[in-house]
Amino acid sequence: MNTIKECFNIILYGNEADSRLAAASGREKYEDIVAVVNTSPDSYEKISEGWRQENFVMAVSVIYFLHDRETQPDFLVPWLFQLLQHPNGYIRYAAVKMISNEIGPLTYHLRFPGEKLSFRETIPKDADMVLYSLFASLNGLLVSLWQTKYKKYKYVNLLPPSPYKSVQMVLAELEDCCGKKYIDRLVYLTKPF
Repeated sequence: MNTIKECFNIILYGNEADSRLAAASGREKYEDIVAVVNTSPDSYEKISEGWRQENFVMAVSVIYFLHDRETQPDFLVPWLFQLLQHPNGYIRYAAVKMISNEIGPLTYHLRFPGEKLSFRETIPKDADMVLYSLFASLNGLLVSLWQTKYKKYKYVNLLPPSPYKSVQMVLAELEDCCGKKYIDRLVYLTKPF
């Protein structure tokens, strides 16, 4: 059983003993995938070819949601911020996708107030701290990426492909998931006094 697909075929069509063995093997393969995601920033740093970087980041973006969210909900964010600034649009878009996948669970307590969190969700206090940090960092990044040519664009989707547009896309996702009232609070907290 070399692939997850093979494991599921055995689970679905094999005899009882093989099915049980494949189910256990599937767990090991899942743990291997989690390890790939968790070590992706280090692995990425070792890649020198641009085409290989692109392929690696795009592949990680597909399995990113499997990372170990419980122990450190934001440990991959510095790497994702690095990717948001990459000159390659495919890499930037993969980073937007990964950060957007992170925003959903972080904003669960805002979108479904009073509902019990599952065991895998980040507790609201920790989520609020990560959201605050994400919001402040994204806005700081926007300031550093700003160019006067962006002034003429009214909508994010009309911006030319650029790191600035990628950051704006993430901010739009963050605002959608958090809601205006929560974003207004973050704006207030990030203003210098």
